[in-house]
Amino acid sequence: MEARLQVDKQDLELDLFLTAVYRLSGFDFRKYMKSSIMRRVENRLRLEGLKNISQLTEKVIHHDVFLQKVLDDFSINVTEMFRDPSFFLSFREKVIPLLRELPEIRVWHAGCSSGEEAYSMAILLEEEGVGHKAKIYATDMNEKILEKAQKGIIPLSKMKTYTKNYMQAGGKTAFSEYYHSDHEFAYINEDLLNRIIFAQHNLVTDRSFNEFHIIVCRNVLIYFNLELQHNVIQLFQESLGAEGFLGLGSKEALRLDAHPGFEEFDLYDKLYRKKTES
Repeated sequence: MEARLQVDKQDLELDLFLTAVYRLSGFDFRKYMKSSIMRRVENRLRLEGLKNISQLTEKVIHHDVFLQKVLDDFSINVTEMFRDPSFFLSFREKVIPLLRELPEIRVWHAGCSSGEEAYSMAILLEEEGVGHKAKIYATDMNEKILEKAQKGIIPLSKMKTYTKNYMQAGGKTAFSEYYHSDHEFAYINEDLLNRIIFAQHNLVTDRSFNEFHIIVCRNVLIYFNLELQHNVIQLFQESLGAEGFLGLGSKEALRLDAHPGFEEFDLYDKLYRKKTES
């Protein structure tokens, strides 16, 4: 009985904490996967030397610096260029041929983090001869990470992995053609950066802002509970034009019984297509 009450108390502390974060910031993490949120909260407790979540809640309420630390903790910033190369290869070989005749191609990278996948898309579209008519919108909830993304600066140590990914994704030239470097950093070419519009958008609370031919949201939904996943997929369906494409992450899948407006396009690489309304 005592152990059960202890678990209930921690759940209550977490609920009150997430409500405080929402009321103070407008960012709603109450429908994120609890296990993922708890890992981040426990790490912050260790870093601050706090005994329980209630102490962290008090800090967040009374000190803006702690609120910002928590928001940074909850922002998901794991990404790389041409991550899961087979996804980009499938997109290159199967989706691009269906887009070539469009007068304009609008792409939304939702939850873009520090921009690496948006850079990858810009390169791919350029190589396939449609970059000049593409508009790439890259959004994230974290303003600080968006500022980083807009600069297009990547530690040089990462470029060996990114080059390997690029080649496996069907790259058509030397990857170094798309950036210049010094002894420490790689700098994405300005002409590629200029094709990407970075903007703040919160998938939890914000609505659709355009109609797109392609939406890419990879390795984000795994952090949401089922209700929030459903809501976000509905947002994507509303935001896609007829026969538009949705790309998800390697550990994610679309339940077609819950979202009959989509059909499988490439099941292995998690590409789906919006059905034409009958």
